[in-house]
Amino acid sequence: MTAARFALYAAPSAESPLEHFAAAWLGRSSRSGEPVAQRGMPGLDGERMAGITASPRRYGFHATLKAPFALAEAMSADGLHEAAQSFARRRAAFDLPLRVASLDRFLALVPTEPSPAVHELADECVRLFDRFRAPADAVELAKRRAAGLNPRQEACLTRWGYPYVFDEFRYHMTLTERLADPLHDEVLGHLRQVTEALLAEPFRVDALAVFEEPERGAPFVMTARYPFLS
Repeated sequence: MTAARFALYAAPSAESPLEHFAAAWLGRSSRSGEPVAQRGMPGLDGERMAGITASPRRYGFHATLKAPFALAEAMSADGLHEAAQSFARRRAAFDLPLRVASLDRFLALVPTEPSPAVHELADECVRLFDRFRAPADAVELAKRRAAGLNPRQEACLTRWGYPYVFDEFRYHMTLTERLADPLHDEVLGHLRQVTEALLAEPFRVDALAVFEEPERGAPFVMTARYPFLS
């Protein structure tokens, strides 16, 4: 069995309508780890729906603040949780209006406009929690490089274990796999329609969530969600 990995995410509260929608869309609760009845869409059967949501279902509905990492040898899960809770107590909550968009053919919720607050949050998570991260292994590095990285992304991968940080960071809450036409446009239109009322209110970024992958390839589960100061 390979060692567990941890990640720091922005994720909705358990009672949030966005959380209920995402769990039904993806077909799994990231809190319990259990499957839930998956919300369908016209023209797609259950097998196809499961296929187009496979990766976001495994990772759980979230926006990445600190990408998945194994713990450094001197670090512990308890220490990570204590640091996450302490960090959250010093942060102020903020609103983040979201919309459905296509990112490299993946469909996701993204900010409607640039948000300095969310970039500051992500930047601090990358820096302050890096002491908990074991160096990325050869398999992880190869996986990241297979996507094709520019020089800046390669430098970030080498230093921080993840290529999409700081100026390369894009806040997003993934809803699908990469989709080809015409399915891409069909699902995009459907998601925009069914989330119109849901996204009329901004997402409240009010906590730091810790997710855990018990062993490599297993579904991620939220093990804690630490509220911000206000």
